Amino acid sequence: MKLPALHQEFVLHFGEMGSRWGINRTVGRIYALLFLSDRPLNAEDIVDRLEVSRSNVSMGLKELQAWSLVRLKHLPDDRRDHFTTPEDLWEIVRILVAERKKREIDPTLSKLRELEMQAPDEARDCHAHARIRELREMIELLTGWYDDMNRLETERLVQLLALGSRLQQFVGKAEKVVSFRRGKTEAER
Repeated sequence: MKLPALHQEFVLHFGEMGSRWGINRTVGRIYALLFLSDRPLNAEDIVDRLEVSRSNVSMGLKELQAWSLVRLKHLPDDRRDHFTTPEDLWEIVRILVAERKKREIDPTLSKLRELEMQAPDEARDCHAHARIRELREMIELLTGWYDDMNRLETERLVQLLALGSRLQQFVGKAEKVVSFRRGKTEAER
């Protein structure tokens, strides 16, 4: 079955991006197809629309389920498994960030902590040891911020993100006022 042009372009793009994100091109295309679909699709639907093998679809669906990006859905009077993506875009973003953190950030943070516990053997190791500590502290700061943001209700998170650019503009204006009160000229600012 031929996909409409808009769908096809989106699906192909996600396939291309998949390889950059560390997933198989077919997995990216399967996800994109399910994301755009107005109804849950079974494996045969996916095979027909993407013109890929049944085994590739099965493996791709398993991988997407492991990431919690695709959900199994049973339809009345149909024994086949159907698949869909979460409807809430914010839920999808939260899932992606949590999975990336679990797979990439957490192991790195564990390794940095392990390395930091080792005493430097030589004087030249002191610099490396200090850099490892700095990196661990920065990652812990960022993951702490992530944990705080992840606990927020979606509505609050959206408000905070929208506030971010306005807050940056406010801080920029406040810096000018403070500089002016301190007697700094425009050139000094």
